[in-house]
Amino acid sequence: MLTHPQRLLLAWLGVAAMAVFVLWALAPVLSPFIAAGVLAYALSPSVDWLARRRVPRMVAVGLVETAALIALLAVLLLVLPILNKELPALREQIPGLAKALNDSLAPWLAQHGAQVSLDIASVKAFVLKYLNANLEDWGAAAFESARVGGSFLLALVGNAVLLPVVLFYLLLDWPQLMERAGRLVPPGARDRVWSFLTECDIMLGSYLRGQLLVMGALALYYSAGLGLAGFDLALPIGVFTGLAVFVPYVGFGLGLVLALLAGLLQFQSLYGVVAVAVVFGLGQLLESFVLTPRLVGERIGLSPLMVIFALLAFGHLLGFVGVLVALPLSAVGVVAGRRLHAAYLASSLYRGRS
Repeated sequence: MLTHPQRLLLAWLGVAAMAVFVLWALAPVLSPFIAAGVLAYALSPSVDWLARRRVPRMVAVGLVETAALIALLAVLLLVLPILNKELPALREQIPGLAKALNDSLAPWLAQHGAQVSLDIASVKAFVLKYLNANLEDWGAAAFESARVGGSFLLALVGNAVLLPVVLFYLLLDWPQLMERAGRLVPPGARDRVWSFLTECDIMLGSYLRGQLLVMGALALYYSAGLGLAGFDLALPIGVFTGLAVFVPYVGFGLGLVLALLAGLLQFQSLYGVVAVAVVFGLGQLLESFVLTPRLVGERIGLSPLMVIFALLAFGHLLGFVGVLVALPLSAVGVVAGRRLHAAYLASSLYRGRS
């Protein structure tokens, strides 16, 4: 015969399994709503802060959402100057760099019995084929591809229009939604449930605030470091690298590749490689031993490896929706694991074995 706590646990496990099944089955339809929900959770403290200062909630929601959309658009536009400057340089210099590499490496490899030679004509043909177009031509080709796949384009545009609308109404009604959600919990379990959710909220909020501070500090550092080294694209590459470190290792790797490419194309010597190695090496030390321990801290329980695994696992299972809910669900899992471990240590089962 199951006890009441056991029945309650099974009921919650059933609810969780049903929620995961609904997410998996309706992932394409739910994408804009879940994205809006994640953004509403992140932006609601700013709206509440303005509302407490007697700003009408509708105005506060409009201000916060507009600021968030402008920030998102600014981040996306960071990539344009990098592409606009590096693509023509790649088109002009890759054949020459390939020839210089072949002239220097081929004799050395031949001395060691390896007959290797780059096909310069093929490299030049590849560059002319894929890098001879400018951004406008690429945009026209992308639009043509989207026109052929019209349903995908309609879905993309529909989600882009729907997301801000859903986000606006979620932020506007966020206090009422939280109150209604609280009423769904049985009165006898409300204290435990809200204690659990409060702990999840504190942990996830601490993690996100710490990561934002780390991202901002690294964006300033990489921009200043590359600027002092003389890089023309110091600002866009530095800001992009700092913001991309939200995904551990992957973001740093992307920024490193962009910086190395910019250094080779601009300086055409080992100076660019050495400068990038120094700036990014010191940046990695700064992030690992100063910023992350001080601003995020191991007390959060979300290590970089756990973040990577959560993003990959939930993304594989649920696609884009999985990436959106990876961190919130990971925070819930960490808190649940802590509580289960504490309950096990306090149980008679553990005490009987000790």
